[in-house]
Order: sequence, then C-alpha cells, then structure tokens
Amino acid sequence: MSALIELKQVYKAYANQTILENISLSIEQGEFLTLLGPSGCGKTTLLRLISGFETPDSGDIIIGGNSVLSSPPHLRQVNTVFQSYALFPHMTVFENVAFGLYCEGIAKNEIHQRVNDTLKKVKLADLANRKPSQISGGQQQRVAIARAIVKRPLVLLLDEPLSALDYSLRKAMQIELKQLQRQLGIAFIFVTHDQEEALSLSDRIVVFQNNQIQQIGSPREVYEKPCNLAVAKFIGEANILDTEIEDVNSSHITATLFNKKMQLKHVGNYKKGDKIHVIIRPEDIRAYGENEITPTSDMHPGIVEEVIYKGSTVDLLIRLANQALLAVTEFFDEDDENLVYTIGEKVWVHWMRGWELILPYEN
Repeated sequence: MSALIELKQVYKAYANQTILENISLSIEQGEFLTLLGPSGCGKTTLLRLISGFETPDSGDIIIGGNSVLSSPPHLRQVNTVFQSYALFPHMTVFENVAFGLYCEGIAKNEIHQRVNDTLKKVKLADLANRKPSQISGGQQQRVAIARAIVKRPLVLLLDEPLSALDYSLRKAMQIELKQLQRQLGIAFIFVTHDQEEALSLSDRIVVFQNNQIQQIGSPREVYEKPCNLAVAKFIGEANILDTEIEDVNSSHITATLFNKKMQLKHVGNYKKGDKIHVIIRPEDIRAYGENEITPTSDMHPGIVEEVIYKGSTVDLLIRLANQALLAVTEFFDEDDENLVYTIGEKVWVHWMRGWELILPYEN
C-alpha cells in the first residue's frame, strides 16, 4: 500500500538560511505521527509546506499519490489546527465548525447533518449555540479540531495545539486527542517540542535537529535506542559518560567508568581503542543508603547534592568520588514507600548492567 503523504528531498530556506534540508518522509493512513524537536528546527515550516501555505525551494510533496506542488491549500485534502485555534469570536460553536462547509457551497441540510455528527464525536453537541468566550480552553481546542475534521480531510495537521493549556487539562486532552484519532481513523501529523507528549501520543516520532531528520521510529525505539548523541540528549534525560574501549569480545566491551574497569554489553561494531559515549537513563540507576546494602564491590560511592520531590518520583543529583555528577530517578513503590534522602548523605549507586546504551564518540 502506497503512503498517504510522501516528502521527497524537500529543501526550504529563508534569506539564505536553511530551514529544512533534504527532508524525505512517508506518512501512512491512520497513523499518529509526531514531529519533535527544539524551537526553530523546521517542524512548523514542514506543516506549512504540506498544507500549501509555503512552497519548497526543491523536492516534491505527494498526497494521495499525486504531486501537490501546484495545488492551493483548499485542494490538498489536509486541514490544520493552529496553536491559537483561530476561532471566530462572533460565531457560535456550530457556526465555527460549519464555516468551511458554507464556503464550499454545500447544501444546508448536509451541513447541519455533518456539523451535528462532528460535534457529537468531539463531545460538544450540548455547546453548539455558545460563543468561544463562553467555553473552556479544552473545549475551544475541540471546536478547532471539529472545524478541521468536518471537511473530511485525508490528514489533520496539528501545530502545538496543547501548548496553551494548563498541565492537568493538557494531560486530559492528550488522552482525548489520541482516542479521537483512533475513532476517526485518519492520519494526524502533530508538532511539539515536548518529549513526554510525543512519547505518550505517537505511533511514530520524527526527531528533528539542526534542520534535518535525525531519527524516525516508535516512541520506544527513539527513547531506548537513540541513533546518535543529539537524539539521546533530546529525548528524556540521560547521563552521558565518555570513555575508551580497552577490550572487546563477542558479548562484552571492557571500559573504565568512575575509576572502575567494567564489562558493558557489546552492541555494535566497535574495536579496542574506540572512544565511546555510555548513556545511562536516570531511572535505570539505583541509590542506596551507606549502610543499606552489601556487598558494594560493584557499586560506586557518592554524596547526594540535590533532592527534588516530584510526587511519584524523587530526582537526585549524586556526586561520585571521581567528581562525576549523576542524575538518578527513584520511584515510590511498596519496597520503599518513603524514599527519604538528605543533601550531603553518603550513598552507593549502581545500574543494571546491559541497560546502558553505547554510542560512537562525537565531539
């Protein structure tokens, strides 16, 4: 089956500054695809190119099997939900959702049927006669989505639509958005710079950095198996340790970390003398009180420098004997309901061998 949307070597620059450099990407029918990256990396520009509000300097954009480079936005079968929602304040919810259908000259009875059906899907049927100022931020967002999907697009483009919401509403809308996408069965292309949001919503994530695609994969793939240092740094938190390979066999790499020689899981094509990054996620590290555990021969002594309580977790910054600073995340559970740490406390730390990630060294 051919892709719903294909981007082929798309290049875009403004005033001789490259915004997107040779982007190639396929979007499948019914998938939730997230464009993730820092501000200014070209995510929104890519949406504007797909929707027809911008034109690439080179490359091709194919929607439904046809090149759309010469097609205006209203003929591309894509609709956009903007960060600001862009609702008409003088119109009711019903009128906002119906506006695009009226512009297309669709019969009034069909408009009423399609708008009412769409408002039911987004749980707004009871608010059809209210103005945008009379409903909540989350409800306004659903009106914007309803206005887009009532036109039955092949794909819905969402440009950071949750960024204006408070934390609890944002969490609730993430769930609603994913459920709505499954219900509708159409492709969503979602732009965000929020890693947690991308991981929780997406079928696939496209990680952007420096105006290029760094990695495409499932949330688990980009988090657990980042392809390079830029992705490892951007997706979640990471302890990044630099060392050199001292020995290699078929299953293990030997290297020195924290002044101790260790065996690390051998994944990749490495040889003796190669410089590497060892990536350890904070949640994969365990910290124990000075007298809490024995033996400690495989552990590393440290001192707690910072304690950050987050409700379900406690984040620690631990200074090791060699002055390396480790970020550690501890989860509350039935084995340790208190997780009480104090600044200046002496602790032992270790991580599950084999859970580390090894990447080639980058300057």
